[in-house]
Amino acid sequence: QVQLVESGGGLVKAGDSLRLSCAASASTFGSYAMGWFRQAPGKEREFVAAIISWSGSITAYADSVKGRFTISRDNAKNTVYLQMHSLKPEDTAVYYCGAATLFSRSVLDYSYWGQGTQVTVSS
Repeated sequence: QVQLVESGGGLVKAGDSLRLSCAASASTFGSYAMGWFRQAPGKEREFVAAIISWSGSITAYADSVKGRFTISRDNAKNTVYLQMHSLKPEDTAVYYCGAATLFSRSVLDYSYWGQGTQVTVSS
């Protein structure tokens, strides 16, 4: 069982930056691929970024955030991060982190989820 707790969300202006964190309870954190997803009101949960297990040497991003967001992990701290720059109003959503046993962009492959953290970007 993996428990995930996101933090770092908030209300910012367009062009600002935020860093989200996701702390995991599992001592086997390093063995999980981790992903960030987001869900806006009335929309389905969508992929944002993913990072491979252990080394974190492979990452993937949604086209809408590529070049603006960076996912990283610190296995010693059992934490995955999402650094977000040049935020846009369309980035407004609840952001969730997930843990999966394989590196994936699909929400269906993630077995564990956090409770989410709200990011609101004003224009």
